[in-house]
Amino acid sequence: MSVTTSAALNLEEEFAEGRDREGRVFVGVRRKLDVGSFGATAVRAAASGTDIVREHDELGPGADRHEELYFVASGHAAFTVDGEEIDAPAGTFVFVRDPESKRAAVTKADGTTLLILGGRPGQPWRVPPGEALFEFFPLHEAKDYEGAAAVAKDVLGDFPGNGLALYNLACCESLLGRPEDALKHLGKGLAAAPSLKENARTDEDFDAIRDDPRFTALVAEQ
Repeated sequence: MSVTTSAALNLEEEFAEGRDREGRVFVGVRRKLDVGSFGATAVRAAASGTDIVREHDELGPGADRHEELYFVASGHAAFTVDGEEIDAPAGTFVFVRDPESKRAAVTKADGTTLLILGGRPGQPWRVPPGEALFEFFPLHEAKDYEGAAAVAKDVLGDFPGNGLALYNLACCESLLGRPEDALKHLGKGLAAAPSLKENARTDEDFDAIRDDPRFTALVAEQ
């Protein structure tokens, strides 16, 4: 049996074929090359002034408390980490050690490209819940709600009680006409990840249960 010891990925080809997401194109480098020891993603923004890294920390329901290393492969970016501004022209590394740190970046040149590496210090690599849900979204878009729900359940097997997986499972159950299951899992998901309440208030997936007083109570502001 042969074993593949190396692999290659052409980012220019991947970016050309990728889907634009609000001015950004992402390439799942880790997933495409089947890297098993650290996270690796590339992102390119077509225009200057784009939020190429939306403000976030590594504590949310899709995260796994990673350290993150950003490399500006081309173009120019301006990072903000916990209020500190970092000018980052091409060739600059920006390392964010603390998962609680808020980080964001805006492009200062067209075509800016970042490589993002991440992992949990001192612990074996595992796919974070946000990435583990990767297969959920094309199934959901194709209206295969049973298949999408199965992906969310698999993620919950690895991350019991994860708010993002519970939320997405509830979306599918609402669309499948299972209001009791949808309300149960949405309640657990919002308890684990209260920040998702704002999404739930306007999410069309919950139209079937929106008039239920239990839904109203779940998404009410505290």
